[in-house]
Amino acid sequence: MAESDGKLRVLLITFFPMLIATLSLVTSIFNGYLNNKFVDLIQRNFGRAEYMRTCKETIDAYFQVKFKTGLIRPGSEADGQSPPQVDAANAVNHFAALGTYLANLRDDPRRERYTELSRTLEKIVADAPRTQAAQREKLFASADRLFAEMNDDCVKSAKATP
Repeated sequence: MAESDGKLRVLLITFFPMLIATLSLVTSIFNGYLNNKFVDLIQRNFGRAEYMRTCKETIDAYFQVKFKTGLIRPGSEADGQSPPQVDAANAVNHFAALGTYLANLRDDPRRERYTELSRTLEKIVADAPRTQAAQREKLFASADRLFAEMNDDCVKSAKATP
């Protein structure tokens, strides 16, 4: 009996540390796998969050253009030097910069629409001093349509990203 207990002890002393080392190795491999998945999840979420933040800022910039264009008095100088017109032109430039950033992440037809929207807004701001306040909504009709498409693109892109 003592001899079989001795053999059992030798087997336990030999194989038990190997079992623990194997379990430790498996745990380490699984931990590495989970870390890679976590890093991938963070990277995808960061890209999505950055895109959505820029979409939000672009929406804000568009409505700033509309608001600041509304402050331009009809009959004011059309040379672009009145303070409200300068503010509106600055808002258009801010919108165009954000739109360019978003457009660079998209395909060519969408880039063309973003560019068309920026140019339309520039023309609206230039024409605002020669347009009565009641007619300004008509100026923004085509821009609103293009903006709605851009906004839909932002929503679709956000939903499509896993």
